[in-house]
Amino acid sequence: METLNAIDKKLLYKVAGLHEIPQGAYNIRKNGQSAGRNTTANIDIVTKEDRPGINVIIRPGTKNESVHIPVILSQEMNDLVYNTFEVGENADVVIVAGCGVHNPGSRRAEHDGVHEFFVRRGARMKYVEKHYGEGDGSGERVLNPTTIIEIEEGGTAELEMSQIRGIDSAKRDTRVRLHRGAKLIVSERLLTYQEQFAESNITVELLEEASTAQIISRSVAQDKSRQIFHLNMRGYAECRGHIQCDSIIMHDAQVSSIPEITAFHSDAQLIHEAAIGKIASEQLVKLMCLGLTEKEAEETILQGFLA
Repeated sequence: METLNAIDKKLLYKVAGLHEIPQGAYNIRKNGQSAGRNTTANIDIVTKEDRPGINVIIRPGTKNESVHIPVILSQEMNDLVYNTFEVGENADVVIVAGCGVHNPGSRRAEHDGVHEFFVRRGARMKYVEKHYGEGDGSGERVLNPTTIIEIEEGGTAELEMSQIRGIDSAKRDTRVRLHRGAKLIVSERLLTYQEQFAESNITVELLEEASTAQIISRSVAQDKSRQIFHLNMRGYAECRGHIQCDSIIMHDAQVSSIPEITAFHSDAQLIHEAAIGKIASEQLVKLMCLGLTEKEAEETILQGFLA
């Protein structure tokens, strides 16, 4: 395994909660190359032969196991990776991804990841993806993740996707297809500031009866940053879906929230909600009466909103 320096370890902690090399299955990618890998009896990780990336194969019936696949960039470069995940029937696993970028230079540091998941019949997958950027250089820190998920009958996918801070430009594209009795839960959290830009496009297709989907997106836009959300849900059978998109806008920021629902069946029940607003003054006053400064009160409210 390649030696990780202090910057690498900080990035790993920020995006994957790792103080050290994890137990179980993992694949750590650093600056476009493998920095370490481990497999288990139930989880195999194989390098793709036709393009950069890995295949993660989780055996049917696997329970109480996790796989970590973080990416770290600590130099100026454009890194592109294609990862495929096979979650076997009746498995129940946690997949921890995420990308941390430390850019000390004047040129762009970019990671584009295409993740494709097959959640087989009766399987359950929790997928956690965090983005974080830092560095004193003037070069941009750019992330463009694409997530494609197929959930078979009775399967469940729970997605926790967050952009912590420090990413100058990000475009997230998420596409999910649900079959009979499949379930999707998405929790998205996003913070932008200065002149950062973030775009999130989520398309969910409820293809068969008894499929359900819930998407909750919360964001904070500060300074002159810009955010665009396009959440698209389509119901093709007797199904239930709910979209909720809430944003706090501050200073000279811009937020555009475009929830869209389309029913192709009379028994499709789809709901969308979208709200954009500022911090309520009474919340600030209450916390300041408890001894917090205005800045501390504001930060407390924002942390609670994005929690």
